[in-house]
Amino acid sequence: MTDISLSRIAVWLPEGYEDAAFISRESGVPEEIVRTKMGVVRKCRAQLEDHPSLMAIRAARKVLEGLDPDSIDLVVWTGSDYKDYPVWTASVYVQEQLGLRKAWAFDIAARCSTNVVALKVIKNQMIADPSIKRALLCGGHRTGDLVNYKDPKARFLYSLSDGGSAILLERGDENPILGSAVMTDGSFSEDVILPAGGTRNRIRKEVRHEYTYLNVPDIQGMRERLADRSIENFSKVIKDTEAASNCGPIDYLALLHLKRSAHDAILAEAGVTQEQSIYMDHFGHFGAPDQVVSLALAEQYGKVKPGDHVMLASAGIGYCWSALSFRWDRPTYLNNDVILEGVHKCKD
Repeated sequence: MTDISLSRIAVWLPEGYEDAAFISRESGVPEEIVRTKMGVVRKCRAQLEDHPSLMAIRAARKVLEGLDPDSIDLVVWTGSDYKDYPVWTASVYVQEQLGLRKAWAFDIAARCSTNVVALKVIKNQMIADPSIKRALLCGGHRTGDLVNYKDPKARFLYSLSDGGSAILLERGDENPILGSAVMTDGSFSEDVILPAGGTRNRIRKEVRHEYTYLNVPDIQGMRERLADRSIENFSKVIKDTEAASNCGPIDYLALLHLKRSAHDAILAEAGVTQEQSIYMDHFGHFGAPDQVVSLALAEQYGKVKPGDHVMLASAGIGYCWSALSFRWDRPTYLNNDVILEGVHKCKD
């Protein structure tokens, strides 16, 4: 049976940014704390006209360059649920804008774990359905809009940034997807919410201004529960994926952006050195695209070589921990100018 290959990746990063000094002024948190503890030197921020769907489309066009549009069989939205419209199927719009006439489309959501979860789901779907030869996973994120710097309970969200990513899966023997693991814990399901716009605080009635930002009703309780479980659960999905992959130790870990101490703790638990990962303090936390950006940077900086065991790991509020690995045989990031451009724009 032919493997399912992680064939191509791409990112689209906006020109705008907010730096540690700006976040410090807005929040009152000392700039040094923003830089070192929160791990945000700068983070990417989109212009008002850069809607999530457009960021996804821009990244997808990079992935599809040189390919016949009719060769794409499936389009999956892996972007934020905070998208162009509140109740909307973004994947169908993206499909139409890209001219993928023979594909069908749907949206999938697992918060910041969406790309990793989607890779697992779509790999299995392609195995079950031989008619799917190529699948495009793409999404845009501008959850930076939802950050309230005046809310000290939401400080762990200050790193949220904007950007788009795209991944192409196809049948092939290079870059085969190996093992994966996902675990969820519903006790966190209401710890981070956007109060306005759902059925509990309908948009047809007046809502409090602070309800239009991400809200953390019980930050102390969430911290205590996360302290007990988060690193342990990250370690579990990484180790379960490593075992399922049967591909030896991890050579590169593409991890989501989170505070520096947590990043270092996860690397230590996974037996991964600082040189085997990248801390994205000049980019911020995009959400699901974090692992795509990390992998693109790893290829750019020569941190991976043929035969390496590469793992993508993430966690999404709710809470969902996920990991997936593949054998890196050749570059997936084919548009080197894009990520270099992004590094220059998001760099001191």
